[in-house]
Amino acid sequence: MKFVELNGVHYRWPQRPVVVVCIDGGDPAYLEQGLRDGIIPNIARFMSEGFAAVADGTVPSFTCPNNMSLITGAPASVHGISGNFYLNEAGEAVVMTGPELLRSRTLLSVFADAGARVVSITAKDKLRQQLGKGLDLTQGHISLSAEFAHRCSLADNGIENVLDLVGMPQPDMYSMDLSLFVLEAGIKLLARDKPDLMFLSLTDYIQHKHAPGDPVSNTFYQRLDQAFGRLADLGAIVALTADHGMNDKSRKDGTPNVIFLQDILDERLGEGTTVVICPITDAFVRHHGALGGFVRVWCRDSHVTPASIIDVIRDVPGIALALTREEACRQFDLPADREGDVAVIGDVGTVIGARQADHDLSNLQDARLRSHGAVTEARVPFILNCPLTEDYRIRSERFPLKSHHIFDFAINGTKVQA
Repeated sequence: MKFVELNGVHYRWPQRPVVVVCIDGGDPAYLEQGLRDGIIPNIARFMSEGFAAVADGTVPSFTCPNNMSLITGAPASVHGISGNFYLNEAGEAVVMTGPELLRSRTLLSVFADAGARVVSITAKDKLRQQLGKGLDLTQGHISLSAEFAHRCSLADNGIENVLDLVGMPQPDMYSMDLSLFVLEAGIKLLARDKPDLMFLSLTDYIQHKHAPGDPVSNTFYQRLDQAFGRLADLGAIVALTADHGMNDKSRKDGTPNVIFLQDILDERLGEGTTVVICPITDAFVRHHGALGGFVRVWCRDSHVTPASIIDVIRDVPGIALALTREEACRQFDLPADREGDVAVIGDVGTVIGARQADHDLSNLQDARLRSHGAVTEARVPFILNCPLTEDYRIRSERFPLKSHHIFDFAINGTKVQA
């Protein structure tokens, strides 16, 4: 039997198409609510006939680290992507979405080089280049984002005329249609090309704005469920997981429950002595205001130490953990050279920002703030539409289940392959 290897895991050759879907912001609570309401029959069938559990994702529970963990089958200490931003040795904030920063090959590129046909479709283009790293798009592989579907080319994406193929207009960035476009494109390409591996990564705009049971989130999950059923009907092994969960981060009066950490540190330790970086920040902050549950602090003065920072903030209400670089890397399996001097993590109902002046909260007035990043949002669904082999069933019971095991379980651990 033919195998490929990546990061210490041997993957057998798929005998049926394998489709892994990352439901961005797909907190288990949405599925629990949908099951109670009877509105996600395909997912319910996957869970009863296949395999279902809740797995541990990567902390910080943000999009980029977890998508890279899923596509490499490895923790952030291996692939190197631990957020959207970090400070480099020159003290500059560096965007972590460039393919050159990814320290591992992807499963898509490894399988492609071995002769498989692979497809990667993301909602936001910030993930596309890393997910598509190492793919020779002249060999029938496809790598595209819904964000720029209207300008796909053979040279850059391995496909053109995507809007015609999908039969949908270019979706708005702040809509459920951005995710639904990803799924519809995946369905059309699965039916047309029968790729061996497909990775579909959605966006979490709906989950940021709408809680489980809300009419809008119910409609969204009904639409997701219908798409998952169509993927399964085309003969695919379908694996569902998420990059992170989502929790309400608002006070009783509906205003965001925020700790502006840079303001606190400036007051207590002096301006310019520390730098707070919010690694949730990307080009699209309208739905979360660049406020998440995990931030990093760098010392910028010889008189300020990690211990002194931790001493200032350890008793601030809403802060669950304040860890040194070494503690954070050890506890969460992170790359030390991209970690701050101190990692600060909020509790289930709190987000952490930099300076109050740095965050535009004007777009958060239409709904209670829901966000992620903390340990409390690192529990995610892990669902397969096929049952596990006995070996993998035992493994799922005896050892911690990590979301980055999803390709391993889908490819190696399912009974139905032929």
